[in-house]
Amino acid sequence: MSSSIAKAGGTAVEGDTVPIELDAGPFPGERLDRFLAKCLPQFSRTRLQRWIEQGAVRWDEQVLTRRHRLVGIELIQVEPQPSEAESAFGPEPVEFQVHHQDADILVIDKQAGLVVHPGSGNWHGTLLNGLLHRFPAQTAVPRAGIVHRLDKDTSGLLVVARSESAMASLGAQLADRSMGRRYLALVQGRVDDEGEIDQPIWRDPVVRTRMAVAPFGSGRVARTRYRLLATGSLGPRPVSLLECRLFTGRTHQIRVHLRHVGAPIVGDEAYGGAQNPICPRQALHAWRLGLKHPGTGAFIEWRSGLPDAMQALLQSAGIDLDAAMKRAERSFN
Repeated sequence: MSSSIAKAGGTAVEGDTVPIELDAGPFPGERLDRFLAKCLPQFSRTRLQRWIEQGAVRWDEQVLTRRHRLVGIELIQVEPQPSEAESAFGPEPVEFQVHHQDADILVIDKQAGLVVHPGSGNWHGTLLNGLLHRFPAQTAVPRAGIVHRLDKDTSGLLVVARSESAMASLGAQLADRSMGRRYLALVQGRVDDEGEIDQPIWRDPVVRTRMAVAPFGSGRVARTRYRLLATGSLGPRPVSLLECRLFTGRTHQIRVHLRHVGAPIVGDEAYGGAQNPICPRQALHAWRLGLKHPGTGAFIEWRSGLPDAMQALLQSAGIDLDAAMKRAERSFN
């Protein structure tokens, strides 16, 4: 095994789906595709290049292109794509709402139930497939321009790049934490007026489809800040409406962090939240997105109203949504 795969947990082979981590330290100046060919000789160059095109090669949340030149400080994450993926990255008619569009970006208001990117168990009918169908030019952009994801059952705003230069700009904003992403979450229990959860995250060692808080010194850095907007109750259970701000974007981050502090999201059964028939999914919505526009350089924000099911859930809990949203408009650093 190459010394540059020291964090991969073993030599990767055909059929692996566990992400591989490659240390770029010994390879400053090397082009990404050549670096991968050296470190992962068990895979063909054609397949490695296809993974790059599919957005399966990243550095600190930023999707990389094959022409990326290594600085030598990167820890490259590679997600091996199984054979099912070969036919998954094509255009399909999938319904989704475009909140904003221009020559550089698309802002999508994703409905709950829509998977963003093809993956295990969801190879077709994803947002990526729909983007390639509605906007054929997205085929020229790695990963159809998708730079970040929302979980299948999380609704709300995400941004899509329409060119490689826009993708690089958005990826850099994710990496330097300057992209503003705020969520509304209805959680079980009573929560402090505000707080910050700074706990690393890794894959749950027991249930591999979940993530978990990792011991310090392991996992990936993850930081979430929250504030209380309103309180109510669903039957005998007290609930709290929170606004959460992401400073990092790890898989299931808000869900894992809120469970860790004893406030699982209502409806999030995977992380301890009780199901509610009024809103039969996790009560989590990406309501606000702010970023520096890749074309103009201006900082722009968009907002998405709560879906009907979440509004009905808040009403059932006795929460005044209008009053809560007035609090949410106040400054939140």
